[in-house]
Amino acid sequence: MDEAQPQATTPDPASVATPLAEPIAAAEAAIVAARSKNAAPPSALNLPDFAPKAAAAKPEGIDLLADVNLHVKIELGRTRMLVEDVLRLGEGSVVELDKLAGDPVDVFVNDRRVARGEVLVLNDNFCVRINEIVAPVGRDGAP
Repeated sequence: MDEAQPQATTPDPASVATPLAEPIAAAEAAIVAARSKNAAPPSALNLPDFAPKAAAAKPEGIDLLADVNLHVKIELGRTRMLVEDVLRLGEGSVVELDKLAGDPVDVFVNDRRVARGEVLVLNDNFCVRINEIVAPVGRDGAP
């Protein structure tokens, strides 16, 4: 019983086609061609210049606030009124305030008192001359 057993043969690696065989061969050929032509190395990437510009002027002083919206309020004085009295107000009504004429007025920025000043009339417009900058109050209430 001499039956011939089938022998396992290993295929020749050069004869086996793989899906990547052609792209790898093309890449190798391109590398060999580039080396033979003494091609220059690939150029650096063109990235944007992130360095600060020397010519760019930084805003100074009041220019820092050019695009900041602030709510400025001048308080001449205060009073307490009943709703009934408010409803009776009309054109020409006089409301008495708790401050005297000539007393300093408070200047508020974003509902924080920042200064005190006096009311002036300049070219038929009311103005406020700042006489005192109020020290900022800390979180604990101490100046």
